[in-house]
Amino acid sequence: MTVQTMLILLLQGFLTTLAIFTLTLLGSLPLGLLVYFGKKSRIAPLRWLVNAYISIMRGTPLMLQLMVVYFGPNLLFGLNVSSNWRFTAVIIGFVINYAAYFAEIYRGGIESIPQGQYEAAEVLGYTKTQTFMKIILPQMVKRVMPSVTNEVITLVKDTSLAYVIGVVEMFTRAKQINSAPGGMGLWAFLAAGVIYYVFNFIVTVVMDQVEKKMSYYQ
Repeated sequence: MTVQTMLILLLQGFLTTLAIFTLTLLGSLPLGLLVYFGKKSRIAPLRWLVNAYISIMRGTPLMLQLMVVYFGPNLLFGLNVSSNWRFTAVIIGFVINYAAYFAEIYRGGIESIPQGQYEAAEVLGYTKTQTFMKIILPQMVKRVMPSVTNEVITLVKDTSLAYVIGVVEMFTRAKQINSAPGGMGLWAFLAAGVIYYVFNFIVTVVMDQVEKKMSYYQ
């Protein structure tokens, strides 16, 4: 196997890694906010359910959760799932896992905002929705950016867990190259490591720029 062939195969795997990363963020960031609202709901059963969900997501391995999402429909309900379900199961598993973490990050950011700001908004005639969207949410986003950045960086590395249910992302592709006849040995893992690092570096730079753009209040 030539170096060029190895890199092409790794980049094919990286496209899957990138898809998992992007779709997870698109799903988990807004879902985390909904989970936070559920956690703070005045409806006790909903609040208990959401708290149990967060506890389970944060207290069990992501690898196990992916296996439950993938094998669950067949084991619990006897449904036959196609091979296409693998990728969908990965996205569902990642989204519900990361949404739980983002919900707790949002909670910390929102609860750090002084109560006086809510009272001032009420005096000015703001509704609860206006208060949250125009006053609380912008400040919360700024405050939680460092924690969100850490989770996003972790997500880049966690995408390699997709292999557990047979989704061929970049790390799985590196293992295949390493074990193939005429493979590149450890060079495939080193190349994958470099790609992960570069991707994480780009993500970190982008998140830092976003944080600077949002430094409109102190």
